Amino acid sequence: MTMIATLKLTLVRGRYFEDNWTANIELDEASTLAELHDAIQMAVGFDNDHSFSFFVSRTDRSRTRQYFHDEDESVDSNTVKNMFPLPDKQSLYYLFDWGDEWVFKISKMRKSLQQASPGVNYPRVESELGTTPRQYPSFDDEADEDDEE
Repeated sequence: MTMIATLKLTLVRGRYFEDNWTANIELDEASTLAELHDAIQMAVGFDNDHSFSFFVSRTDRSRTRQYFHDEDESVDSNTVKNMFPLPDKQSLYYLFDWGDEWVFKISKMRKSLQQASPGVNYPRVESELGTTPRQYPSFDDEADEDDEE
């Protein structure tokens, strides 16, 4: 039986941060961190063209961090299920593109998991608030202008 976790993504910062954004995503609790990365990329609509990592720390700027990198097997061997619950006073963060430093805080929304709903494709964005971040706003604006010509 597939059990679904609901995670809240909160944009903390990024080079082109313009407005607050949060989204609740639903995905299989057995999803790896690599699969969570793909779900986050789908939720924000980024190009998925840079390295990423997850880290557990007190804040997004804490020096003491436990990392899970895309360059080693830690994102393939750790699942959403084994990340939660986090140690006391610790949070899970997702860092995408070390140059532009897109950082998202990831929180588990419900203590209990839900059974997968028949006919629903997971992962999915369950709800969203704020303005979805744009990875490359100046390039996006230029592409929009080219489309109008």
